[in-house]
Amino acid sequence: MANNKKIGLYFGTFNPIHIGHLVIANHMVNYTDLDEVWFVVSPLNPFKKKKTLLDNHARLELVYRAIKGYDKLRVSDIEFGLTRPSYTINTLVYITEKYPNKDFALIMGGDNLNSFHKWKNHELILQNHELYVYPRLTSTKSSLDKHEKINLVGAPIMQISSSFIRNAIKDQIDVRAMLPENVWEYIDEMNYYRK
Repeated sequence: MANNKKIGLYFGTFNPIHIGHLVIANHMVNYTDLDEVWFVVSPLNPFKKKKTLLDNHARLELVYRAIKGYDKLRVSDIEFGLTRPSYTINTLVYITEKYPNKDFALIMGGDNLNSFHKWKNHELILQNHELYVYPRLTSTKSSLDKHEKINLVGAPIMQISSSFIRNAIKDQIDVRAMLPENVWEYIDEMNYYRK
């Protein structure tokens, strides 16, 4: 029996996706046993109207543009159709049923690992899925660091944040170097984040 493809799920609002996200995803797919990384774009919570959050399909389009030409990177809108709030456990159950021939793992920053014990059904997630954890400057030791399902990956530490980029664009500061070129062109063309 052939081994299932191993997919790393990288959740986020990606508002906007930037080179930091791409560096992490690319590192995961090239330096671990993950076959692909899927960017899972989190939907806008209808109860939290954030003026700075682009709508779901605009952010999905930005990710599509960012990963164009990367063979092992994909984008998923799977959470758009799930009930909200979308807990990671619900998404994992749904995606595993939808793609039974794939093994799904989670990609997260070390800062998220520190609060992972507060996630809904975190024990069940760890029972059924591996975690691939990349370092953040704010990462500290976690009691889960040595867990057999957790892989600490020495990916580059990226200090770029989407909120920094949004604020810079609003303040008319040139942040093109932090974004894939076709993402910047689309943001510029659509006049995103200027107000």
